[in-house]
Amino acid sequence: MALKSSKLLDEICYPFIHETSYLCDYEVLTDELATLVGMALSSLPTEEMKMIDDLHQLQPLIFHANGSIRGRLALSEENLDWLKERLNAYKAGISSPTRGFVLPRGTGTVPYLHQARSVSKKAIRALVRVDSEGIAVPELIPRFLNICCNFFFVLTQYLNQQHQVEEPVFISRSYGRAP
Repeated sequence: MALKSSKLLDEICYPFIHETSYLCDYEVLTDELATLVGMALSSLPTEEMKMIDDLHQLQPLIFHANGSIRGRLALSEENLDWLKERLNAYKAGISSPTRGFVLPRGTGTVPYLHQARSVSKKAIRALVRVDSEGIAVPELIPRFLNICCNFFFVLTQYLNQQHQVEEPVFISRSYGRAP
């Protein structure tokens, strides 16, 4: 027996919630991603005004990515160029950038950004499944989400550097050599 939507509007949180397609999962994940950006925004101190401005600009782009498969593509190459420019600006502000994996740590905004990084990956994985279902996925969307993932990671490094929080590099014993 398949679950069915209620006919009462108060009992329906999202019109597509009972779909079996991964498209709904993708949309729920991008909604979560936009929420995490809102949480990060709410936790940033006012002295981080440039980051606040950047996250204010990024949050609606995430919702545009949300609807860009079921609806029409609402992201542009210019949006990706802007995000890459901001990514590189923050990279330039990090004295010792981390390459590879870290044990995620930090205070204030950093945990929200680490979670946003992780949800970006989940959304990309959902797109892989959407594509495998035969639903057309504009190439721009996974590119955007990959940049988002990298952007959030760089923001964690930037903020941790500002607050002298060290995130230990993680070296897996499963691959290569580890201590």
